[in-house]
Amino acid sequence: MERGVPIRAITRGIAVLSAVSRDGPITMMNISKSANVPYPTACRIVQTFLHEGLIEREPARKRYRVTSLVQTLATGFQTEDQLVAVARPHLEELCKEVSWPISLATRVGTRMMVRDSTHKMTSLTFTNYYPGYTLPIAECATGKAYLAHCSDEERQTIYEAWQATDNEASRMGLLMLSDDVVLNQIRTEGYAMQARNLYNEEPGKTSSLAVPVNDANGDLMGSLAMIYFASALKPDQAVAEFLPNMQKAAENIALGMKATQLD
Repeated sequence: MERGVPIRAITRGIAVLSAVSRDGPITMMNISKSANVPYPTACRIVQTFLHEGLIEREPARKRYRVTSLVQTLATGFQTEDQLVAVARPHLEELCKEVSWPISLATRVGTRMMVRDSTHKMTSLTFTNYYPGYTLPIAECATGKAYLAHCSDEERQTIYEAWQATDNEASRMGLLMLSDDVVLNQIRTEGYAMQARNLYNEEPGKTSSLAVPVNDANGDLMGSLAMIYFASALKPDQAVAEFLPNMQKAAENIALGMKATQLD
């Protein structure tokens, strides 16, 4: 096999499992559409996951959902669970201060995954973004903040994953990495913006402001984002009014992570 060329069957299998995990309970037809896999192929992949116990069919209808066995695939990420526990009170406090919903996201492959959010705490939102919702790194504020502050080694890993994928999101990511201007600006200013979010449930209606979140040792763990109505605030207004609050919340999360290490 040529180096760097993915195994198509594995790629499709991951896409199917991700679709069921993200959208389940879900019909076979919608699995095929969501994973962008031909229907007969989706059927065979689902049958494989049924055999392995990672997916189950609902007894009363032809819909599929993941089982608790999928959690074993993430046993190496207990630190992120700790991050969510430590961050939760600071997310709630920040949401009360700014009124807009707050999300905490970490990197999963070439996407940022929402680990926790306060969308249910405020009426200033269109949708409740649940834990597990993902966005392309190069097309969201949390991803840009993460990409700018992660290590060179991790950035290279993301770069190689984008090279092996041919879609609009990966092409945008490669374009961003081809020039350091954007990432250097994010590092200098300490925040990232995404005007008119396109890869969410309400394309073009919201914008986001994000800051990096580090652990007690200064190592990057994820990003914190404030999501607001694009029609309500201009980007410079959002930065002027809310950036200090967000940076303070990120600092408090780092202090909280340090406290857990001392316990």
